[in-house]
Amino acid sequence: MNAPAMAFDRSAQRIDCHVHVFDPLRFPYAADVHYRPAGAEIATAEALGHVLDAHGVAQALIVGPNSGYNHDNRCLLDALARGGGAGGRYRGVAVLRPGTGRDELQALQAAGVIGVAFQVAMFGVDFYRGIAPLLDRMRELGLWADVQVQHDQLPALRPMLEGSGVRLMFDHCGRPDPAAGGVAQAGFAALLEMAGNGRTVVKLSSFAKASARPFPHPDAWPFVRALVEAYTPQRLLWASDWPFLRAAERIDYGTQLALFERLVPDAADRHAIQWETPRRLLFGG
Repeated sequence: MNAPAMAFDRSAQRIDCHVHVFDPLRFPYAADVHYRPAGAEIATAEALGHVLDAHGVAQALIVGPNSGYNHDNRCLLDALARGGGAGGRYRGVAVLRPGTGRDELQALQAAGVIGVAFQVAMFGVDFYRGIAPLLDRMRELGLWADVQVQHDQLPALRPMLEGSGVRLMFDHCGRPDPAAGGVAQAGFAALLEMAGNGRTVVKLSSFAKASARPFPHPDAWPFVRALVEAYTPQRLLWASDWPFLRAAERIDYGTQLALFERLVPDAADRHAIQWETPRRLLFGG
């Protein structure tokens, strides 16, 4: 039997809460990066605008990548400026050193940065054990901690993250392991429990990172449904993860939108996740 056809509503209002920009011709990659995006992974600010326009996406959260740039945020800041600055089309998440001071954080805020990225999935838990002072400064300024964990990393960091009082945003459904006990696995169970603290949101994005099966990644669906139940659409965000770095198979923007509509069939819930919630929490709308 053929799978049901998937399409997306082109009239819906949308904000994409996880994209990257890469422009190595104007902003050469840093020398110490783990990965250098190339070919179809190159994603300039101009290209981002075209992709969003083609799919009817009004605004986006640009997440500074460790790939290519690490602590060099010039490409991110250039994209924010091209989008109209702090009140424009984009908001940003920067990659920073743990010792970053209040003055630098405030300067980044003035440019449209609303959070700091913590790539635990790449660098491991021990790399981030000393970030409590940075989290304190971020809390004072109202910045988000944009955290990417995977599998069972979250329980080790949860006391510090929750105890800091900072606002928390988790990437890609928390990246659970599809072969490790379903929604009851320790890392994902901790993420579900954190819905109760009122300061945590989760991005429904990059379902391939929570799946061991090809598109449409049916083994990731139980995680998405559990997050919708625990967080409700008022604490969830949608994101594409464009331009899909290091993908094991071809990924297209339109198919990500269509899959989201299949997983969240209620139009009011989708509107909240893709528009109302990010406008309220991230874009000041």
